Amino acid sequence: MIRPATPEDAPALGAIWNRVIRETTSIFNATERSDAEIAEITCSGDPFFVWDEGGVRGFARWFPFRGTDGYRHTVEHTILLAPDLQGRGVGRMLMERLFDTARAADKHVMVACVTAENTAGIAFHERLGFVRTGTMPEVGRKFGRWLDLAILQKPL
Repeated sequence: MIRPATPEDAPALGAIWNRVIRETTSIFNATERSDAEIAEITCSGDPFFVWDEGGVRGFARWFPFRGTDGYRHTVEHTILLAPDLQGRGVGRMLMERLFDTARAADKHVMVACVTAENTAGIAFHERLGFVRTGTMPEVGRKFGRWLDLAILQKPL
């Protein structure tokens, strides 16, 4: 059920991603992603996996953290699931795939940036061995509110 994302998955990925953008503070960005933009991300060369259960229902990917040479062994990730998949172990399986591919790519640390009010997201990461290393107060703004960002990291 876990497989690499392809450009053809863009509409299904967009349905998941853009719902989270529209309806939640889990992503501070208020601009929805286009199918073309998502298709380009699937071709970036960074690991990007989908949960395919009769169609794409969730995804996880990792990508460079800060993008400069000094951070080449550190990656950040994104994981999003359809609401009915939460609590079924799908997120854990996707994250394990990310951990495996990051280790194989000689990565040392994975970073999670989670909206501080997303206590379920923080607890999920902590169950996977992430440790909260800081909070950046009021760095995001969405729905007319200032939002704090929790930073967590996991040694690989």
